[in-house]
Amino acid sequence: MVRVKKGVNALKTRRNILKAAKGFRGPRSTKEKLAYEQLSHSYAAAFAHRRDKKGDFRRLWNVRINAALRPLGQTYSKFIGAMKKKGMEVDRKTLSDLAQNSPASFERLVKQVTA
Repeated sequence: MVRVKKGVNALKTRRNILKAAKGFRGPRSTKEKLAYEQLSHSYAAAFAHRRDKKGDFRRLWNVRINAALRPLGQTYSKFIGAMKKKGMEVDRKTLSDLAQNSPASFERLVKQVTA
């Protein structure tokens, strides 16, 4: 059997790991084993938080819509319920944007839903 020397590949792997771990604190940025371990944790967190981000934004939109509805004498849950009954399908991102950037058109929409 032929002997396989993995010096080139090991160096390339080590270089890439340490390059990705640049900026980490302490030995996690200089020692290969610690850098590899930290990177695996970092990638796991990044994957999970990309999923969490969707929920975070939805929560933010709901808060903005509710804040815009309160002065109009409406609550978020009642407004969304009324919209569903009327069969109006406007997503929360758009509603939040309307409430924030063009309150007049948002107010017209609310009157149309509650009428």
